[in-house]
Amino acid sequence: MTASKVLAFDLYGTLLSTESIAKQLEQHFPDKAQSISASWRRYQLEYTWRLNSMGIYEPFSAVTRNSLHHAISEHNESLSDESISELMKAYDNLTTFPDTKLALTQLSKTPSVSAVVFSNGTHSMLSNSVHKSFDLSPHSSFFMDIVSVDDVGQYKPSPAVYGHLAEKVGKKDKLGDVWLVSGNPFDVVGARSVGMNAIWVDRGGKGWVDKVRPGVEPTVTVRSLEEIPSVLKE
Repeated sequence: MTASKVLAFDLYGTLLSTESIAKQLEQHFPDKAQSISASWRRYQLEYTWRLNSMGIYEPFSAVTRNSLHHAISEHNESLSDESISELMKAYDNLTTFPDTKLALTQLSKTPSVSAVVFSNGTHSMLSNSVHKSFDLSPHSSFFMDIVSVDDVGQYKPSPAVYGHLAEKVGKKDKLGDVWLVSGNPFDVVGARSVGMNAIWVDRGGKGWVDKVRPGVEPTVTVRSLEEIPSVLKE
């Protein structure tokens, strides 16, 4: 990649809305779908951090399935294996956030920028989402590569995964040329901690409150992905 800047887009919670899975959950739990969906996402992330701390790696597909079981059980519910498998398939076809499509269209016209997807997901999960999902597949050509932590055997925000990203995009010695784009504060802190730039997508407009490393903050904060082209010009 020869572009002066590389945008590394997080997938889940940045381009794709994990809340959209609630629609599938509503078919099984009409009154608890939103709560189960939120718990599923919370445990999914918590499991990755706990596994990192223990020095253990399980593929994100297994983490996602196991955290779903946790969320359902916590709500005193159960599902058949067949239904669990259907929900896992739905995870490969999450809807994009409303600002995603226009932003990617605008950025695809910016010659000084190249882009990759950089995610905790397995190669199979990411490929399905980028190349086969209804919402994101029309923009798949925008991404020069798909970078998965699966190759490292650790999860964000481990420094090793950001180092892997830098190597994959040819910026090992120019970390400042890599701009993470993420709606997840832990991801932003991880990138900033190794010397990368980071655009935090604060769709809720609540402002930066993460204090895991006081003083380590996003390079830029935006309310919408559509603001990124202007940010890059500045």
